Amino acid sequence: MSAAPAVKPRRLHLHRLVLWGALLLFAAWFLAPLYVMVVTSLKDMAQIREGSLLSLPTSPSLEAWSRAWSSACTGTDCNGLRPFFMNSVLLVVPAVLISTAIGALNGYVLSKWRFRGSELMFALMLFGVFMPMQVVLLPMSQVLGWLGLASSISGLVLVHVLAGLPSTTLFFRNYYVGLPDELIKAAMLDGASFWQIFRRIVLPLSTPILVVTLIWQFTQIWNDFLYGVVFSGADSKPITVGLNNLVNTSSSVKEYNVDMAAALIAALPTLLVYVIAGKYFVRGLTAGAVKG
Repeated sequence: MSAAPAVKPRRLHLHRLVLWGALLLFAAWFLAPLYVMVVTSLKDMAQIREGSLLSLPTSPSLEAWSRAWSSACTGTDCNGLRPFFMNSVLLVVPAVLISTAIGALNGYVLSKWRFRGSELMFALMLFGVFMPMQVVLLPMSQVLGWLGLASSISGLVLVHVLAGLPSTTLFFRNYYVGLPDELIKAAMLDGASFWQIFRRIVLPLSTPILVVTLIWQFTQIWNDFLYGVVFSGADSKPITVGLNNLVNTSSSVKEYNVDMAAALIAALPTLLVYVIAGKYFVRGLTAGAVKG
Protein backbone atom coordinates (compact mmCIF):
# COMPACT_ATOMS: atom_id res chain seq x y z
CA MET A 1 0.00 0.00 0.00
CA SER A 2 1.64 3.23 -1.21
CA ALA A 3 2.00 6.14 1.14
CA ALA A 4 -0.09 9.23 0.52
CA PRO A 5 1.84 12.02 -1.18
CA ALA A 6 3.07 14.69 1.17
CA VAL A 7 1.11 17.92 1.09
CA LYS A 8 3.33 20.79 0.07
CA PRO A 9 3.11 23.77 2.40
CA ARG A 10 1.46 26.79 0.82
CA ARG A 11 4.04 29.38 -0.08
CA LEU A 12 3.46 32.87 1.21
CA HIS A 13 4.08 34.95 -1.89
CA LEU A 14 5.33 38.50 -1.75
CA HIS A 15 2.26 39.93 -3.46
CA ARG A 16 0.02 38.28 -0.86
CA LEU A 17 2.07 39.85 1.95
CA VAL A 18 1.82 43.25 0.29
CA LEU A 19 -1.93 42.85 -0.16
CA TRP A 20 -2.53 41.88 3.46
CA GLY A 21 -0.25 44.65 4.67
CA ALA A 22 -2.14 47.23 2.62
CA LEU A 23 -5.51 45.96 3.85
CA LEU A 24 -4.38 46.04 7.49
CA LEU A 25 -3.00 49.55 7.01
CA PHE A 26 -6.26 50.82 5.51
CA ALA A 27 -8.29 49.09 8.23
CA ALA A 28 -6.15 50.69 10.95
CA TRP A 29 -6.47 54.10 9.30
CA PHE A 30 -10.23 53.72 9.05
CA LEU A 31 -10.69 52.44 12.61
CA ALA A 32 -8.30 54.90 14.28
CA PRO A 33 -10.98 57.61 14.86
CA LEU A 34 -13.32 55.03 16.40
CA TYR A 35 -10.52 53.83 18.67
CA VAL A 36 -9.77 57.39 19.79
CA MET A 37 -13.45 58.02 20.51
CA VAL A 38 -13.83 54.86 22.58
CA VAL A 39 -10.70 55.30 24.69
CA THR A 40 -11.37 59.02 25.22
CA SER A 41 -14.92 58.31 26.39
CA LEU A 42 -13.52 55.94 29.05
CA LYS A 43 -11.04 58.45 30.50
CA ASP A 44 -11.53 61.26 33.00
CA MET A 45 -10.54 64.80 32.12
CA ALA A 46 -7.32 64.66 34.15
CA GLN A 47 -5.99 61.75 32.12
CA ILE A 48 -7.10 63.38 28.86
CA ARG A 49 -5.12 66.51 29.68
CA GLU A 50 -2.02 64.62 30.85
CA GLY A 51 -1.94 61.61 28.54
CA SER A 52 -1.59 60.89 24.86
CA LEU A 53 -4.51 60.84 22.44
CA LEU A 54 -3.90 57.15 21.69
CA SER A 55 -3.12 55.98 25.23
CA LEU A 56 -5.39 53.48 26.92
CA PRO A 57 -7.35 54.60 30.02
CA THR A 58 -5.58 53.70 33.24
CA SER A 59 -8.88 53.34 35.13
CA PRO A 60 -11.74 52.96 32.61
CA SER A 61 -15.00 54.57 33.68
CA LEU A 62 -18.48 54.88 32.17
CA GLU A 63 -19.16 58.15 33.96
CA ALA A 64 -18.88 60.14 30.72
CA TRP A 65 -21.40 57.79 29.07
CA SER A 66 -23.79 58.25 31.97
CA ARG A 67 -23.51 62.03 31.80
CA ALA A 68 -23.93 62.08 28.03
CA TRP A 69 -27.06 59.96 28.34
CA SER A 70 -28.83 61.61 31.25
CA SER A 71 -27.28 64.86 32.51
CA ALA A 72 -25.18 66.63 29.86
CA CYS A 73 -26.42 70.04 28.77
CA THR A 74 -27.81 70.50 25.27
CA GLY A 75 -28.33 74.23 25.38
CA THR A 76 -30.46 75.29 28.35
CA ASP A 77 -31.71 71.74 28.91
CA CYS A 78 -29.50 69.38 30.93
CA ASN A 79 -31.21 66.01 30.46
CA GLY A 80 -28.59 64.49 28.16
CA LEU A 81 -29.31 62.66 24.92
CA ARG A 82 -32.02 60.37 26.28
CA PRO A 83 -35.04 62.41 25.07
CA PHE A 84 -33.42 62.95 21.65
CA PHE A 85 -32.69 59.23 21.37
CA MET A 86 -36.30 58.34 22.08
CA ASN A 87 -37.47 60.91 19.53
CA SER A 88 -35.28 59.23 16.91
CA VAL A 89 -36.72 55.82 17.78
CA LEU A 90 -40.28 57.15 17.48
CA LEU A 91 -39.30 58.70 14.14
CA VAL A 92 -37.26 55.92 12.58
CA VAL A 93 -39.52 52.92 13.19
CA PRO A 94 -42.67 54.16 11.40
CA ALA A 95 -40.74 56.06 8.70
CA VAL A 96 -38.67 53.00 7.77
CA LEU A 97 -41.63 50.60 7.76
CA ILE A 98 -43.97 52.89 5.81
CA SER A 99 -41.42 53.94 3.18
CA THR A 100 -40.33 50.32 2.69
CA ALA A 101 -43.91 49.07 2.36
CA ILE A 102 -44.90 51.74 -0.16
CA GLY A 103 -41.64 51.26 -2.07
CA ALA A 104 -42.31 47.52 -2.33
CA LEU A 105 -45.80 48.17 -3.66
CA ASN A 106 -44.53 50.77 -6.14
CA GLY A 107 -41.81 48.43 -7.37
CA TYR A 108 -44.33 45.61 -7.78
CA VAL A 109 -46.67 47.76 -9.84
CA LEU A 110 -43.97 49.38 -11.98
CA SER A 111 -42.31 46.06 -12.82
CA LYS A 112 -45.15 43.52 -13.09
CA TRP A 113 -48.33 45.55 -13.70
CA ARG A 114 -47.10 48.12 -16.17
CA PHE A 115 -49.57 50.60 -17.58
CA ARG A 116 -49.44 53.46 -20.03
CA GLY A 117 -47.09 56.09 -18.63
CA SER A 118 -45.53 53.78 -16.03
CA GLU A 119 -42.03 54.25 -17.45
CA LEU A 120 -42.44 58.04 -17.32
CA MET A 121 -43.70 57.80 -13.72
CA PHE A 122 -40.70 55.70 -12.76
CA ALA A 123 -38.34 58.18 -14.44
CA LEU A 124 -39.91 61.06 -12.51
CA MET A 125 -39.62 59.14 -9.24
CA LEU A 126 -36.02 58.29 -10.09
CA PHE A 127 -35.33 62.00 -10.43
CA GLY A 128 -36.06 62.30 -6.71
CA VAL A 129 -33.01 60.13 -5.91
CA PHE A 130 -30.70 62.79 -7.32
CA MET A 131 -32.59 65.91 -6.23
CA PRO A 132 -30.78 67.92 -3.52
CA MET A 133 -32.54 67.86 -0.18
CA GLN A 134 -32.28 71.63 0.19
CA VAL A 135 -34.67 72.13 -2.74
CA VAL A 136 -37.67 70.80 -0.83
CA LEU A 137 -37.14 72.59 2.48
CA LEU A 138 -39.39 75.59 1.82
CA PRO A 139 -42.27 73.81 0.03
CA MET A 140 -42.20 70.97 2.54
CA SER A 141 -42.38 73.37 5.48
CA GLN A 142 -45.43 75.01 3.89
CA VAL A 143 -47.11 71.64 3.35
CA LEU A 144 -46.45 70.59 6.94
CA GLY A 145 -47.96 73.88 8.11
CA TRP A 146 -51.09 73.33 6.02
CA LEU A 147 -51.44 69.80 7.44
CA GLY A 148 -50.86 70.93 11.02
CA LEU A 149 -47.79 68.70 11.35
CA ALA A 150 -45.10 71.37 11.68
CA SER A 151 -42.50 70.87 14.43
CA SER A 152 -43.76 67.38 15.28
CA ILE A 153 -42.48 63.82 15.05
CA SER A 154 -45.41 62.96 12.78
CA GLY A 155 -44.29 65.69 10.41
CA LEU A 156 -40.74 64.33 10.39
CA VAL A 157 -42.09 60.85 9.66
CA LEU A 158 -44.00 62.21 6.65
CA VAL A 159 -40.92 64.07 5.39
CA HIS A 160 -38.69 60.99 5.58
CA VAL A 161 -41.31 58.75 3.99
CA LEU A 162 -41.61 61.08 1.01
CA ALA A 163 -37.85 61.58 0.79
CA GLY A 164 -37.22 57.82 0.90
CA LEU A 165 -39.81 56.72 -1.66
CA PRO A 166 -37.61 57.28 -4.75
CA SER A 167 -34.84 55.08 -3.33
CA THR A 168 -37.12 52.33 -2.02
CA THR A 169 -39.08 52.27 -5.27
CA LEU A 170 -35.84 52.01 -7.26
CA PHE A 171 -34.57 49.13 -5.13
CA PHE A 172 -37.75 47.08 -5.32
CA ARG A 173 -38.51 47.83 -8.97
CA ASN A 174 -35.05 46.73 -10.13
CA TYR A 175 -35.26 43.61 -7.98
CA TYR A 176 -38.74 42.62 -9.14
CA VAL A 177 -37.76 43.01 -12.81
CA GLY A 178 -35.59 39.92 -12.30
CA LEU A 179 -38.51 37.80 -11.05
CA PRO A 180 -39.98 35.53 -13.77
CA ASP A 181 -43.14 36.94 -15.34
CA GLU A 182 -44.42 33.38 -15.62
CA LEU A 183 -45.00 33.32 -11.84
CA ILE A 184 -47.37 36.27 -12.07
CA LYS A 185 -49.15 34.96 -15.18
CA ALA A 186 -49.62 31.50 -13.65
CA ALA A 187 -51.10 33.00 -10.51
CA MET A 188 -53.44 35.17 -12.58
CA LEU A 189 -54.61 32.10 -14.52
CA ASP A 190 -55.37 30.44 -11.18
CA GLY A 191 -57.58 33.38 -10.27
CA ALA A 192 -55.26 35.13 -7.81
CA SER A 193 -55.92 38.84 -7.35
CA PHE A 194 -53.44 41.73 -7.38
CA TRP A 195 -53.03 41.66 -3.60
CA GLN A 196 -52.95 37.87 -3.33
CA ILE A 197 -50.07 37.68 -5.82
CA PHE A 198 -48.22 40.41 -3.95
CA ARG A 199 -48.67 38.83 -0.51
CA ARG A 200 -48.27 35.14 -1.34
CA ILE A 201 -45.77 35.12 -4.20
CA VAL A 202 -43.84 38.38 -4.50
CA LEU A 203 -43.24 39.25 -0.83
CA PRO A 204 -41.92 35.78 0.16
CA LEU A 205 -39.32 36.16 -2.61
CA SER A 206 -38.34 39.66 -1.46
CA THR A 207 -36.30 38.89 1.66
CA PRO A 208 -32.91 40.00 0.22
CA ILE A 209 -34.16 43.35 -1.04
CA LEU A 210 -36.27 43.90 2.08
CA VAL A 211 -33.14 43.63 4.22
CA VAL A 212 -31.25 46.02 1.94
CA THR A 213 -34.03 48.59 1.98
CA LEU A 214 -34.62 48.41 5.72
CA ILE A 215 -30.92 48.88 6.49
CA TRP A 216 -30.59 51.66 3.93
CA GLN A 217 -33.62 53.57 5.18
CA PHE A 218 -32.70 53.10 8.83
CA THR A 219 -29.22 54.50 8.24
CA GLN A 220 -30.42 57.43 6.15
CA ILE A 221 -33.13 58.49 8.60
CA TRP A 222 -31.20 57.91 11.83
CA ASN A 223 -28.18 59.88 10.59
CA ASP A 224 -30.16 62.72 9.03
CA PHE A 225 -29.44 66.17 10.42
CA LEU A 226 -30.85 68.62 7.87
CA TYR A 227 -34.50 67.58 8.04
CA GLY A 228 -34.21 67.09 11.79
CA VAL A 229 -32.97 70.59 12.48
CA VAL A 230 -35.34 72.29 9.99
CA PHE A 231 -38.64 70.51 10.63
CA SER A 232 -38.44 69.57 14.33
CA GLY A 233 -39.70 71.49 17.33
CA ALA A 234 -38.38 71.85 20.86
CA ASP A 235 -39.78 68.45 21.90
CA SER A 236 -39.25 66.52 18.66
CA LYS A 237 -35.56 66.97 17.85
CA PRO A 238 -33.78 63.74 16.78
CA ILE A 239 -30.51 62.41 18.13
CA THR A 240 -28.32 64.15 15.54
CA VAL A 241 -29.66 67.57 16.55
CA GLY A 242 -29.24 66.70 20.22
CA LEU A 243 -25.63 65.68 19.62
CA ASN A 244 -24.93 68.93 17.79
CA ASN A 245 -26.46 70.94 20.64
CA LEU A 246 -24.49 69.01 23.26
CA VAL A 247 -21.13 69.45 21.53
CA ASN A 248 -21.70 73.16 20.87
CA THR A 249 -22.96 74.02 24.35
CA SER A 250 -20.47 76.37 26.02
CA SER A 251 -19.10 75.54 29.46
CA SER A 252 -16.16 76.56 31.59
CA VAL A 253 -14.28 73.32 30.77
CA LYS A 254 -14.66 71.42 27.51
CA GLU A 255 -15.42 67.79 28.41
CA TYR A 256 -14.10 65.81 25.48
CA ASN A 257 -14.90 62.49 27.13
CA VAL A 258 -18.60 63.39 27.34
CA ASP A 259 -18.59 64.59 23.73
CA MET A 260 -17.03 61.34 22.53
CA ALA A 261 -19.45 59.24 24.57
CA ALA A 262 -22.37 61.22 23.14
CA ALA A 263 -21.12 60.68 19.58
CA LEU A 264 -20.83 56.94 20.20
CA ILE A 265 -24.33 56.80 21.68
CA ALA A 266 -25.68 58.52 18.57
CA ALA A 267 -23.78 56.17 16.24
CA LEU A 268 -24.34 52.94 18.18
CA PRO A 269 -27.67 51.87 16.57
CA THR A 270 -26.34 52.10 13.01
CA LEU A 271 -23.11 50.36 14.01
CA LEU A 272 -25.08 47.50 15.57
CA VAL A 273 -27.31 47.21 12.50
CA TYR A 274 -24.34 46.85 10.17
CA VAL A 275 -22.46 44.49 12.48
CA ILE A 276 -25.49 42.21 12.85
CA ALA A 277 -26.99 42.45 9.36
CA GLY A 278 -24.12 43.72 7.21
CA LYS A 279 -23.59 40.41 5.40
CA TYR A 280 -27.30 40.28 4.50
CA PHE A 281 -27.01 43.81 3.12
CA VAL A 282 -24.20 42.73 0.76
CA ARG A 283 -26.08 39.58 -0.26
CA GLY A 284 -29.18 41.61 -1.01
CA LEU A 285 -27.25 44.02 -3.20
CA THR A 286 -25.68 41.21 -5.18
CA ALA A 287 -29.11 39.57 -5.52
CA GLY A 288 -30.22 42.48 -7.70
CA ALA A 289 -30.99 45.51 -5.58
CA VAL A 290 -28.94 47.84 -7.78
CA LYS A 291 -29.20 45.86 -10.98
CA GLY A 292 -30.60 47.80 -13.93
